[in-house]
Amino acid sequence: MLRIAVPNKGSLSEVAAAMLTEAGYSGRRDSRKLVHADVKNDVEFFYLRPRDIATYVGSGALDVGITGRDLLLDSGSEAHEISELDFADSTFRFASPAESGIVDIAQLAGERVATSYPKLVDDFLRERGVVAELVKLDGAVESAVQLGVADAVADVVSTGATLRAAGLEIFGPVILQSTAVLIGGPTEHAGIERLLRRLRGVLVARKYVIMDYDLPVDQLEAATSVAGGIESPTVSPLKDERWVAVRVMVRADQANEIMDRLYDLGARAILVTAIHAARL
Repeated sequence: MLRIAVPNKGSLSEVAAAMLTEAGYSGRRDSRKLVHADVKNDVEFFYLRPRDIATYVGSGALDVGITGRDLLLDSGSEAHEISELDFADSTFRFASPAESGIVDIAQLAGERVATSYPKLVDDFLRERGVVAELVKLDGAVESAVQLGVADAVADVVSTGATLRAAGLEIFGPVILQSTAVLIGGPTEHAGIERLLRRLRGVLVARKYVIMDYDLPVDQLEAATSVAGGIESPTVSPLKDERWVAVRVMVRADQANEIMDRLYDLGARAILVTAIHAARL
């Protein structure tokens, strides 16, 4: 039975649970339940703190897990990234008060830097020859400078509004572009490949749609250049020999643009259908 670590709370939890459900697995019904066995799919889910998942997987106690790349790198465990899962994206940056004069990471040498990811930040700085004093905090990192426990911070940034509200300005290079990832441990379990295929199928289903349309035969080559599909479009003859029916997969975020271009080529009865599952 494949043992899978799943986040039990936080921004990763709900999306990870929904993704596993879309992949055909059953999940826990009681949020207080820490272990759930999906006998039908020969897997067992362990609901853990996101920060602990890399440690359990890296030690071999569990076979595979879903966590953030930031948490994986900060853990120092032997776990390794298998695949990105395309959710929970975040960016890590340095920030300091404008009046501090700190505008380059070299100026952090010997300074106090508050962060919730001390190993990640320390590794980043040391790779660039900078040794700073890391102040580990579990939250509200942006308040550290104002409260006098740090000279700068390293934290997650989306718009930067939270840091600006605390009187801080972003500087230096991006520390890390993080996202949710599937991670594995020291032993390759036979069930991981099936799990990965299913999760990738969910990602495809979320990113692509099926497009069907009728098209004059003499526009087929032009239409194929607009939407070529994964391999190539499926083309079927119609009763009227001057027309064909075409089916193709296209990216969901490009669907309307592609419909406009196909319509201009003479395509009609253009229909778009959602994909619920896929294997490529």
